[in-house]
Amino acid sequence: MTNTFELILHAMAHGGEAIGRHDERAIFVPYAIPGERVRVEIVEERKRFARARLVEVLEPSPARVEPPCPYFGKCGGCHFQHIAYPVQAQLKGLVVRDQFQRIGKFEEPPILEPIPDESGWEYRNHARFHVTPEGRPGFLAANSHEVIPIEDCLILHPLLSRLYTSLDMLLPDVEQLELRVGAATGDLLVALQTYDEEPPALEVDFPLSIVQVLHDTTIAPLVGLDYITEIIHGREFRISATSFYQANSPQAERLVEIVLGALELKGYEKVLDAYCGVGLFTAFLSEEAGFVTGIEISHDAVVDATYNLAAADNVTLLEGAVEDALPELEQRYAAVVLDPPRTGLERHALDALVELQPRRIAYVSCDPATLARDARRFVNAGYTLEWVQPVDLFPQTYHIENVALFTR
Repeated sequence: MTNTFELILHAMAHGGEAIGRHDERAIFVPYAIPGERVRVEIVEERKRFARARLVEVLEPSPARVEPPCPYFGKCGGCHFQHIAYPVQAQLKGLVVRDQFQRIGKFEEPPILEPIPDESGWEYRNHARFHVTPEGRPGFLAANSHEVIPIEDCLILHPLLSRLYTSLDMLLPDVEQLELRVGAATGDLLVALQTYDEEPPALEVDFPLSIVQVLHDTTIAPLVGLDYITEIIHGREFRISATSFYQANSPQAERLVEIVLGALELKGYEKVLDAYCGVGLFTAFLSEEAGFVTGIEISHDAVVDATYNLAAADNVTLLEGAVEDALPELEQRYAAVVLDPPRTGLERHALDALVELQPRRIAYVSCDPATLARDARRFVNAGYTLEWVQPVDLFPQTYHIENVALFTR
């Protein structure tokens, strides 16, 4: 035990590791909880910080629970199963605050109480599995390309879990396997990616759709349709196998409510929905605004959005990158919705957006670090950060969705 030492943990880092200090360095420890006294062993040395392995919990947090999943700690999908769920949501809120203070340089960021998931389990409406050389599906190990074969996953929607356990579990020709479910409709879809692009032999004993995703991302339907449908706030959405969609359907409904509430539309405004995907926000914006422009780079998502918004005569969809489309827009917008990828806004996309001078911006983000960075840029450009609402779409993981409201 000579290379181990005791550590008192004081905070949670963005990335799911607890932080302590030793020899004037920050020490990051996975599977630990702030407030605990632990014994650790250094596994990665850096100049200003180090990463350590949790050897022993000497004084456990009251929030520590027994992880119910036998794969936890090996599979890289979950990070927080050792923490009671209500505390997970609180810790994520503190991480958002820390990111806004350190990266965004906000002294007192207006972070609201996180909105937790109803149960913290059985929420994922889609999941991507990798396949071992022997043909067994599983998830990647943490920080590794090793595939951990799994028989069941506790965060999958029950219909998705049933589909997974009913599959023939040996898939030697399959490189990746994605499963999707419409939580409100029960629609099921299996998307396969094979090494040689030959369609695999399949047997199906209950209704579902199966597609093959070719290496150029073209979708080849094998059984049934090449999309599922989902219902959000009474509206039906078509979602193709390769289109982005929020992984937690009930919490996606909450995102819609928060965004619409933030914009305070009166019914006549022009609204821009950047990174509009299959039209989740666009559909509800079209009911409350005079005119909506959606921008989306994914062709399949634009096809879905066109279908989903067919009844809305006040919507225009532009296919292309947001950073390319924004400088070409000639009209002004009263309000903007942003839902960019994890990397946040490209710098010249943000500058082009500021040029449009919208009065209100609702920014939906899955990464508090890039959101904090972009928030500082918006504030420096003359906007006020009114509030940030964390919404837990990803229980048992360190990920947290946020909606930030900026006003001019």
